[in-house]
Amino acid sequence: MPEWLLERGIGETRAALVEDGHIIETRVELDGIVPAGSVIEAKLLSVGSSGRNGWALGQDGGEFLLPVVPRGITEGAGIVIEVTRPALPGPEPWKRPLAKVSSEEPKPFGSLAERLGKGGAAVLDVSFLGAKDELAQAGWNDVIEEARSGRVDFPGGSLGLFPTPAMTLIDVDGDLPPQELMLRGAEAAARAIRRLDIGGSIGIDLPTVPGKQARKVAAEIVDSALPQPLERTAINGFGFLQIVRSRSRPSLLEVWSDRASAEARALLRRAVFEGVGPKRLVACPSVIAAIESRADWIDALARQIGGTVALRSNEALPMSGGYAEKL
Repeated sequence: MPEWLLERGIGETRAALVEDGHIIETRVELDGIVPAGSVIEAKLLSVGSSGRNGWALGQDGGEFLLPVVPRGITEGAGIVIEVTRPALPGPEPWKRPLAKVSSEEPKPFGSLAERLGKGGAAVLDVSFLGAKDELAQAGWNDVIEEARSGRVDFPGGSLGLFPTPAMTLIDVDGDLPPQELMLRGAEAAARAIRRLDIGGSIGIDLPTVPGKQARKVAAEIVDSALPQPLERTAINGFGFLQIVRSRSRPSLLEVWSDRASAEARALLRRAVFEGVGPKRLVACPSVIAAIESRADWIDALARQIGGTVALRSNEALPMSGGYAEKL
């Protein structure tokens, strides 16, 4: 049976759904976000234009975009809103999280562990249990490399993944005969969508193959690999397939689009698993700057390793090249 491995890390909570020793689905929830499904008190600051695209201020100071503002609510009024999507990292950081006016009583949405547990699979908290890295043993580092690079390899080909504000595009490439590449690429793309938690509008560019039968089989492969609910088109004559899935949180690709912060959290994670005692974190300037800006991250690491934390910037290192050294 699939089982969620959950790790409460520094700056983020990570979870991986593992089946037969392999990760089939993931979640990364950044600290400080208000997750979709939360019902909170807010103040309406703008009704927008003709009741569209208003915005409200939550009690914690966060701003929320309201695509629709019901009639009769005036600016400055106290309202209750349900968050439908948190803010998404990426090329449009000015975009606010989405919400809608709600008639429910305010309520928190629960922790990630509680929400995952409602899905039926068991949830095992593996937050730094000794020296054993449970997530890494299941393939977490490989999944993170896919999110970092935007590349997923499969036998005979590879996927290029390109998140944009409008849709995530997946390009299938390889040296196999076109029909075989279409079938293998369709399966690899569907599995990557689930593994990297990609939602919203997704376009898959498969090889062009004459005849409808191969395209029909490829579409059925996608259906069998991706859980419902979703909507999709047929694969057209140019090999293009569009999928629409619920998008209530950022994908791993979007989390890693804020590269310096993501690399900083990954470096903190590695430092935890490399033993106790004082450490110096060495990384490129942008990653060090991301850590320096969060004193709470440094304090959390110091508590977990039982020692002081120093930082050193090294311009010669790539963004992914950070490491921890003992003091």
